[in-house]
Amino acid sequence: MIMPVRCFSCGQVVADKWAEYDKRVNSDHEDASKVLDEMNVKRYCCRRMFLGNIELIDEFITLDRK
Repeated sequence: MIMPVRCFSCGQVVADKWAEYDKRVNSDHEDASKVLDEMNVKRYCCRRMFLGNIELIDEFITLDRK
């Protein structure tokens, strides 16, 4: 998981909420907007950090070095 520690726009810490968000949305299949509301993530800039995060670490690990 590569989640930025802080929001790019406002600087609020967001990485500490990622594990709960990921579990509830991907494993428990809850609605992302309701999860963010319950986690008290209200700003649009911070919400985009969760909604726009794509986990690419698995793709980077498999790249061959030549």
